[in-house]
Amino acid sequence: MKRRNYSARTVTSYLNILKHFVIWVNVPIEEADYHILAEYTDYLLRKRLKPKTINCHLACIRVFYHYLYHEEGIRVRNPVKRGSSLRMPRPLPKHLRDEEVLTLFKVIDKPRDRAIFKIMLRCGLRVEETANLQLMDLDLKRKRIFVRHGKGGKDRVVYVSRDAREAIIEYLRVRNPSKSKGIFLVEKGPSSGQPISVRGIQKRLEYYASITGLKVSCHQLRHTMATQMLNAEAETATIQELLGHSCSNTTKRYCTVSNVKVMKDYFEAMDLVMKRAALMEISRSHPV
Repeated sequence: MKRRNYSARTVTSYLNILKHFVIWVNVPIEEADYHILAEYTDYLLRKRLKPKTINCHLACIRVFYHYLYHEEGIRVRNPVKRGSSLRMPRPLPKHLRDEEVLTLFKVIDKPRDRAIFKIMLRCGLRVEETANLQLMDLDLKRKRIFVRHGKGGKDRVVYVSRDAREAIIEYLRVRNPSKSKGIFLVEKGPSSGQPISVRGIQKRLEYYASITGLKVSCHQLRHTMATQMLNAEAETATIQELLGHSCSNTTKRYCTVSNVKVMKDYFEAMDLVMKRAALMEISRSHPV
């Protein structure tokens, strides 16, 4: 995984999954077969893990056995067969309605927090991308931000709306002096002056959600940005580029939630259908 330049966080996650499996399995790992994996899947289901998490476990184990066979030369049969994965539900992306966005930002009065969540809402940044932003990544004169080492190690450029730019400038004016290159810093406690963590950002949003009674997560702000851009008739390819999606199908899922063009075409077509039906009814009632 390191040779393929996976992030340290991904490597750690995979190692934890493998550790979990090795501790659970009651036979030597080279003797594990499809039936053992079926029992392991049942064990994870009893723990009420989500299908996505269980599939991640199975994928990790499959790759591990592939590694043993091809890299270590151990002639072991891969116990994870095709079709072992659980069927995944495909829930629609959740987003905030416009009135909910207004409600949320009414209670966010701290300049740092307001800047953080405005960036996530207007620029579509992931929470980890936001936490990792550095001062050198800002180009406020040209209204853009450089996102470095995003998901999959990819860099991209996103653009900054007027209100997000104002929120960033307001925060930078009151930002405590620090040697840290990170933009968003911890303001209290022993870690004061250090870059805020992913969990720190999530906890701040949880705090504001508790005040407003909204059910909102950091990723929902990203979904909201995509949905709002679709409502403004932005091209799917543009949204894909801004969000940093590798696959266009991921971005197209937002079209299922909200697509103004589809809605417009539907009602225009239905109006025409009903007019034709009305004319046909009139012609039958008054034959020539």
